Amino acid sequence: MVRRNIVITGASSGLGEEMARQFAAKGRNLALCARRTEKLEKLRDELLAKHSGIEILIKPLDVNDHDAVFTVFRAFRDELGTIDRVIVNAGLGKGQPLGTGYFYANKATAETNFVAALAQCEAAMEIFREQKAGHLVVISSMSAYRNLGKNTTTYAATKAGVSALAEGIRADTAGTPIRVSTILPGYIRSEMNEKVKNTPLIVDTVKGVTSMVSAIEKERATADCPSWPWTVIGFAMRNLPLGIVKKLS
Repeated sequence: MVRRNIVITGASSGLGEEMARQFAAKGRNLALCARRTEKLEKLRDELLAKHSGIEILIKPLDVNDHDAVFTVFRAFRDELGTIDRVIVNAGLGKGQPLGTGYFYANKATAETNFVAALAQCEAAMEIFREQKAGHLVVISSMSAYRNLGKNTTTYAATKAGVSALAEGIRADTAGTPIRVSTILPGYIRSEMNEKVKNTPLIVDTVKGVTSMVSAIEKERATADCPSWPWTVIGFAMRNLPLGIVKKLS
């Protein structure tokens, strides 16, 4: 099944921006939203200049404005006629070890990565249930498999949470035309980690997102991306003792 009309949140940069480029190249209509509308406008103009016969809608959206999430998703549905796929991608990567005085940063990450993702899933599922069809894609992280602490403590917890959320929705919709995919990226270069140096196994944005888009198009229930080496690493993360995993990370 070709999912023609695709919503991507957090589409103004990083993985969301590159997913928009790759889906546009496949001839899909895009509904892009993010806080930075000037970047969305630039991306829209770029994609329309490269690809004919597609429609690209853009709207400002702060996913922490939960009422606005529902309003924007419904507006996209009304303008496009249907929404075939929603990619819940918007997120934050900041955080500090708990108890070190940075509750505000950890709270912001928790609210954006989990509560706002819940709002996006709710809004998408309302539309999909009405349509009796659709594909919900939740962008999680390999860190969902094991929380290694330090600055990633809250981030990893939120990603474990959204993975569990997607699994619950998948259980609810089993046997229906609604599909649910959880995508777990490994180390992919993006705006979120552009200042992090000497990260082992990191791949460039285009290569990493190509793996993600492939898994999304196959509508896999879960996918470690890129599959090599992250499928093997994911198995190790889930099964080795925490002390060993921390030494290897």
